[in-house]
Amino acid sequence: MSTLRVVLADDHTLVRAGVRVLLEKLSGVEVVGEAGNGRETLDMVKKLIPNIVLLDISMAELGGLEVLPRIASEFPSTKVLILSGYANEEYVLRALRCGAAGYLLKDAAAEELGLAIKAVAQDQTYLSPSVSRTVVENYLERAGGEGGPYEQLTDRQREVLQLIAEGRNTKEIAHLLEISIKTAEAHRLQLMNRLHIHDVAGLVRYAIRTGLISAEK
Repeated sequence: MSTLRVVLADDHTLVRAGVRVLLEKLSGVEVVGEAGNGRETLDMVKKLIPNIVLLDISMAELGGLEVLPRIASEFPSTKVLILSGYANEEYVLRALRCGAAGYLLKDAAAEELGLAIKAVAQDQTYLSPSVSRTVVENYLERAGGEGGPYEQLTDRQREVLQLIAEGRNTKEIAHLLEISIKTAEAHRLQLMNRLHIHDVAGLVRYAIRTGLISAEK
């Protein structure tokens, strides 16, 4: 079996360092890159085309659940294993719906990381044992549906939602996305209308509930 090339994406330096040590102990696994946010992750995947991305679910600028469908669409040979501190059913369902090959909890035993990497490399789906069977059953029931309002947002609207939830104002959003302030404001209004949420506090709560950002950020 050829060496598995892995990119590690997490916005906590110490978490990356710890996971990297565990990965480097695994036979046939090489960590070829690390990323601290979603945009860095996409750039690194484009540059390195790794076999597997270990992806934090909550990162600045562009969250893991926003990066995931882009990797799945643009780089289908790259498997994504979500690394998360949350066993929330909605997070897991969204990850699976967006193309995740697995969902590993950060409090898992060290041995579980090796099992997850091996399963994903063999085109199997891996879920941490503590993730309820109900999650899988609900996923199978919903897999053919259209999803909720979040799934119907455009990629740009999702980016704007995350940046609003991170406390960015319209001028900052326009700068980060390289669009005009008028366009950024239009995206903001469309987003609010689509979600039927018309205040920033409500958007922040929605972003936390759907796993776009964590309550700790």
